[in-house]
Amino acid sequence: MDRYFKLTENRTKISTELMAGVTTFFAMSYILFVNPSVLSLTGMPSQAVFLATIIASAVGTLFMGLFANVPYALAPGMGLNAFFTYTVCFALGFSWQEALALVFICGLINILITVTKVRKMIIKAIPETLQQAMGGGIGVFIAYIGIKNAGFLQFTSEPSSIVSINNQAFDAAQSTFKGGITSIVSNGGIVPALVNFSQSGALLALLGLAIVIILLVKKVPGAVLLSIIITTIVGIPMGVTNLHVSGANSLGNSISQLHTTFGAAFGAHGMGALFSNADKLPLVIMTIFAFSFSDTFDTLGTFIGTGRRTGIFSAEDEQEMENGHGFSSKMDKALFADSIATSIGAIFGTSNTTTYVESAAGIGAGGRTGLTSVVTACLFLLSSLFAPFISIIPTQAIAPALIAVGVMMMGTFKEIDWNNLEEAIPAFMASIFMGLCYNISYGIAAGFITYCLIKTITGKAKEIHPVLWIVTIGFIANFVILAII
Repeated sequence: MDRYFKLTENRTKISTELMAGVTTFFAMSYILFVNPSVLSLTGMPSQAVFLATIIASAVGTLFMGLFANVPYALAPGMGLNAFFTYTVCFALGFSWQEALALVFICGLINILITVTKVRKMIIKAIPETLQQAMGGGIGVFIAYIGIKNAGFLQFTSEPSSIVSINNQAFDAAQSTFKGGITSIVSNGGIVPALVNFSQSGALLALLGLAIVIILLVKKVPGAVLLSIIITTIVGIPMGVTNLHVSGANSLGNSISQLHTTFGAAFGAHGMGALFSNADKLPLVIMTIFAFSFSDTFDTLGTFIGTGRRTGIFSAEDEQEMENGHGFSSKMDKALFADSIATSIGAIFGTSNTTTYVESAAGIGAGGRTGLTSVVTACLFLLSSLFAPFISIIPTQAIAPALIAVGVMMMGTFKEIDWNNLEEAIPAFMASIFMGLCYNISYGIAAGFITYCLIKTITGKAKEIHPVLWIVTIGFIANFVILAII
């Protein structure tokens, strides 16, 4: 084992690696509960998503440990699952089967750009400011979803701002709606406000937020997961937590439901439907790009941000990644493992699988080799036994976890020079706009377009990488197409 994982060379030992693996698992295991909650909104069976999450996380993490020999764990990414649900399915109108097909293609593209120089070209083309802004922007997006799902907000819409009800043009004279009201679309006249916290659900979420804050600032191991458990328990006497454990929520039923999602990406409702409409092709291409871009840079940021300080990825390794070929560096191998995991996850039925920043918890506990990842992967497999209990966890217990994760992801904002408007404006558009617009890809587009505009009007157009020009023009063309169709 020492020879395979090079424990002595990396100045670590088996016991340290075991503890690091356990620490990493508990730091990120909240995804087992959050991911089914988010993706099931699209109509996907929650138990199937639960099992798919476990499989994708375990396989990806195991591959990371055995192939790349680095202490990183993978799971369906927060932000990427939100993009899958709220943007791809809800806003853009793709079915969840089509969305899985998009994720699978994204995985193939990530594999391709990992083994070629394309990945290196893309990495070099994106200004560091925008990379940092996008990471923080996803945090804003996730935190806002948590605030909304917690029930902290209520929205008032002026009648004049209502555009449509049930996807039909609004008529002020109409007082009844066949089948009830299923959706309302309003313009800028909608105003958010805090609820009065008289509802037990909102009050439980508020208590949950206090719990997760206390646990995080006290640096309690597994704080996010522990807060979900405690909040769920507190919700029992409040009548929010439903203790009824249905026989439907069993490992056996999870396996049965998995038949619904397994391979759905390749069926008639997946890949077949995705490319059946030529008018939709530009939107498909841009969505794949958004998936791939977010996945690539989330992973790269995690590797560089945690690997430099600890020596997992040395400066020499980063240089080897930029100038070498194939899998000549540990980072190349790690990026390849990350890419493989995305395609595997799509096959089983989950959104993009990516390297988790919570891996830093295990690294902080001393993890330096792939043995840490192997331990984490084994714990993910054991977690399949928790399937019967997933249904009792209320949304109000998960919402504070989303807020907390969002806060942690916004740490990249500190790397941005907000006093320099040439950097601050594109960073704002790519991050804050991402959350407020409730659309990750639109935030990325806004950042790119604004960056190119500012560099052009300040006479610095030569600083813009040709690849960035191509991508920006593609975003503009996408908006034009959306306006026409």
